[in-house]
Amino acid sequence: MSQLVADGLGLEYSAQNVAWADWPLGVESGKYDVVISNVTVTEERKDLFDFATYRDDVLSFAVKADSEIDSISEAADVSGLTVVVGSGTNQEKILLGWFEENEKNGLEPGEAVYYEDTAAAALALASGRVDAIFQPNSTNAYTAAVNGESKIVGTLNGGFPENAQIGVATAKGNGLIEAVSIVLNHIIESGEYQDVLDRWALQDEAVPESLVNPPGLPRP
Repeated sequence: MSQLVADGLGLEYSAQNVAWADWPLGVESGKYDVVISNVTVTEERKDLFDFATYRDDVLSFAVKADSEIDSISEAADVSGLTVVVGSGTNQEKILLGWFEENEKNGLEPGEAVYYEDTAAAALALASGRVDAIFQPNSTNAYTAAVNGESKIVGTLNGGFPENAQIGVATAKGNGLIEAVSIVLNHIIESGEYQDVLDRWALQDEAVPESLVNPPGLPRP
């Protein structure tokens, strides 16, 4: 998707892989032109960034391929489980909320575990140190398809219980986001967009059009 956006803008694509915590300041300072890293559109983030939507925000739970866990769809399903989750993410908010719900219902809550990167989390899952990984479905789907060592056992929208979308983000007011949205709508109309989603098994995350700064998840 990043390559298509760069091509559509007539720019050279220069990928910069950075930690999640580092992209906001990098975009604000102009170090990075855009971020395409599963960033959910929220009202709070719109104070500092402009967004052009390009996918529904879908999260998923992944477990080892031979795990006896076959479904995670509600709080009780994570009771007693050790779950990898990203700090400061929407999925962390959902997971910790489920742990609190379990405690109120007299169930063992579960435990959140944090790793620096997805490779370390995948290794922890493969070695049995954790029971599940809760992260963007795009990452879980890719990992499951490539190595066959994990499986997806549940999905939900990243804005749960609200509906949320993922957007390309740029610095607020720099005028770039309108051009990005035009490119995204062009590749949606041309079919290139669907080809990308089909390639990575993300068909369920397709959106009919790219919107600039639509209503985001409400402020905390």
